[in-house]
Amino acid sequence: MTDLSRFAVGDKVLLIDNKDRRYLITLTENGEFHSHTGVLSHSDLIGAREGTTYRSSRGSRFTALRPTLSDFVLKMPRGAQVIYPKDLGPLLLLADIHPGVRVLESGVGSGALSMAMLRAGADIVGYELREEFADRANANVNGFLGSEYSGRYRVELRNCYDGIDETELDRVVLDLPEPWQVVKHAERALRPGGIFVAYTPTIVQAVHLRETLEGSRFTMAETIEVLHRSWHIEGQSVRPDHRMVAHTGFLTSARLLAE
Repeated sequence: MTDLSRFAVGDKVLLIDNKDRRYLITLTENGEFHSHTGVLSHSDLIGAREGTTYRSSRGSRFTALRPTLSDFVLKMPRGAQVIYPKDLGPLLLLADIHPGVRVLESGVGSGALSMAMLRAGADIVGYELREEFADRANANVNGFLGSEYSGRYRVELRNCYDGIDETELDRVVLDLPEPWQVVKHAERALRPGGIFVAYTPTIVQAVHLRETLEGSRFTMAETIEVLHRSWHIEGQSVRPDHRMVAHTGFLTSARLLAE
């Protein structure tokens, strides 16, 4: 049985320095991590326990941990803008993603949302226009989750605005500039009671989508925005941090009625 508390060749490792800067590496035989604060040999980490602190060749301290999905999404290779972690969690709840649920995802981008839904147990068919984005999404999914997830993930090069071939889907989840163009296709592709969720960067997009949903068989439409504010807590100094992750996008969801 694999000891997940110890690092092995091929593992992804998050290195955190004393200024909370984060670096994502993949361990290799004879590999080295280079930064302006010195060199750290991969061999020092291989076989060592997670949570150990190391010193580089110049004496800088690095703590080594396995990256969470949130860490990986922020540091992974990407060609398209990703849906950020603060929106991924609420999106999983809005779409009620659980093991065995069948999802059509369109606009897979770099695969951040795909990974979140796969980890929650979904079976996903992705529609993506650009081949380089589809390749990147597949590489990120395999690189972080492993090839065992590939049986539940298929990305096709096609335009969701032209239609959806799948039927009796449980969910349609979109990250597209004009999700309202998919509403009529989603009505045919989803089973009654199925859930439609769309991520849109601007409120104008969200309004247009809601207007289209009003003239469809979808009901219970709602649009939310998630704000992420951390707090500074140090001794008697307790206050909101000066910076927060405010607007990234809007999440609109709705349920499909039977005919």
